[in-house]
Amino acid sequence: MSKQNFLLNQLWKIQHDEGYLSDKSIRQLSRQTGRSWVDLEGVISFYHFFRRKPAGRYTIHLNNSILSEFAGFTDVLAAFQDATGTRLNHTDPTNMFTLQAASCIGLSDVEPAALINWRPFINLTPEKVHHLIHQLRTGTDIDDLADRPLSDAYPNADEDKHLMIRPYHAGMAVNKLNLLSPDDVIREIMEAGLTGLGGAFFPTHLKWQSCRNQAEPEKYVVCNADEGEPGTFKDRFLIQKYPGLLLEGMIIAGYAVGAKQGIIYLRGEYQYLIPKIESALHHFREQGWLGEDACGVPGFEFDIDLAIGAGAYICGEETALLESLEGNRGEPRPRVHYPTEKGYLGKPTVVNNVETLCTAARILEQGYQPYMNKNHPDSPGTKLLSIAGDCQYPGIYEITWGITIGELLDRCGAEDPYAIQVSGPSGEFIPATWRDRMLGLHDLRCGGSVMIYNRQRDLLQILQNYNRFFLQESCGVCTPCRAGNYMLSVQLRKMERGLASTEDVDKLNDWAKLMEYNSRCGLGQTAPKAIIQAAQRFPEIMDQHTRTKNAPFDLDLATAAYDRIINELR
Repeated sequence: MSKQNFLLNQLWKIQHDEGYLSDKSIRQLSRQTGRSWVDLEGVISFYHFFRRKPAGRYTIHLNNSILSEFAGFTDVLAAFQDATGTRLNHTDPTNMFTLQAASCIGLSDVEPAALINWRPFINLTPEKVHHLIHQLRTGTDIDDLADRPLSDAYPNADEDKHLMIRPYHAGMAVNKLNLLSPDDVIREIMEAGLTGLGGAFFPTHLKWQSCRNQAEPEKYVVCNADEGEPGTFKDRFLIQKYPGLLLEGMIIAGYAVGAKQGIIYLRGEYQYLIPKIESALHHFREQGWLGEDACGVPGFEFDIDLAIGAGAYICGEETALLESLEGNRGEPRPRVHYPTEKGYLGKPTVVNNVETLCTAARILEQGYQPYMNKNHPDSPGTKLLSIAGDCQYPGIYEITWGITIGELLDRCGAEDPYAIQVSGPSGEFIPATWRDRMLGLHDLRCGGSVMIYNRQRDLLQILQNYNRFFLQESCGVCTPCRAGNYMLSVQLRKMERGLASTEDVDKLNDWAKLMEYNSRCGLGQTAPKAIIQAAQRFPEIMDQHTRTKNAPFDLDLATAAYDRIINELR
């Protein structure tokens, strides 16, 4: 349990201890926290993973992302239903198994995958599912059955350009702090040209300097480990492989900005990484790298707490994350102030993602010049990519900016590629023929995910999966996003059934543009992006799924669903 009494951590403890959040436990929590019942209900209802009703002894969250669909989701789901004796979103009669679907759980390179009581199970097949459920029924310890996923790692092709995927020796970065002033640290980060590697690419030194410049003495460093963009798993890899490197990056940031407290906000799907993080924290405290006079620097006090998210994609947005940390619904804040001015608890706060902080530690460890040497003229340093889909070698790739799409496809062994999703469903949906396009700050920006689709894949199925994801993850506060995602789903279903006309395609584009220009936050603004780009870059998909305005009416097709229901009732 964190030293700070984060509300979400308290809710998780109750749910882990009692199996669900009962009325009794909420009344007790209301008395302890001074928050009303209604307030707590509002928070609980926002997060997918909190439940108000009892569940089975084993709760299964089966990933339903598009990569899971293409890897065999339907057959695996059927196997789970058959083996457990229950349906999706239900509990079996013996109260042993609850079966639920989940959005991307950060295991895209080993699909189909599931979390069972928050332990990972990967590369699932119907046979493996039946064996697994049988073992659980007969009393085998779930920890003995769980997988230990660690993605294959592919360092930069040029050996002298390895930055992240290289041996790690704890303390090499933070032990330099007693030789550097906070201004020296920020200068190193500035000279390296480090930008935010979660997708925004804002200069890291400017963010740190802004926080340092605030007169308020109470400051925070928050690590955004809520890696929820479908297809992304690089941060999971970093926490598994280099947890100490992440802690060093947070300590360095804390020293630079004058903060005493760091917080890791870990997505709920990564709870199996908690022991790894807590072990690293214990080691760092033993070594004197956390606590009073941290890293041998007189007067520098810094420690790190761990907060656990509960299944809300929107909490990857930094202000929504801060709201969640404060025990509220994870709804994005109006941009009145930057977090570096008023962030967590209204205090100056630096929010950086896992890769950015790990890279900051590597820069201090090696010096900024080696980082600058690993570069494309416009984009210094290296980048980790989560690559999955229709390729022979899925996994984590360290690349230098400037690599072309063609080089990337060749390197991962892409199989007859047709379409590529860069940076997840909210990123760029591009044809595989764009082989000369480059990944970099001035061409195709990439936050860390590359999903590859071959020519056998149905692009409409991809768009529908993306739409279902955003429809589920919308917080519902603003009408353009709430209503827009629903209207997109209506038009996509018409296309799927062959009932869409060219006018419907126009409506699809109109709704997409309305969302893009009028939604309150980045989720709604980017939710229709793949649809807009598919219409522009893959016009054949619209042609295949639309009919002309004067096409004949198909009575049999129109009444097929009705006829099927009537026949089933007879």
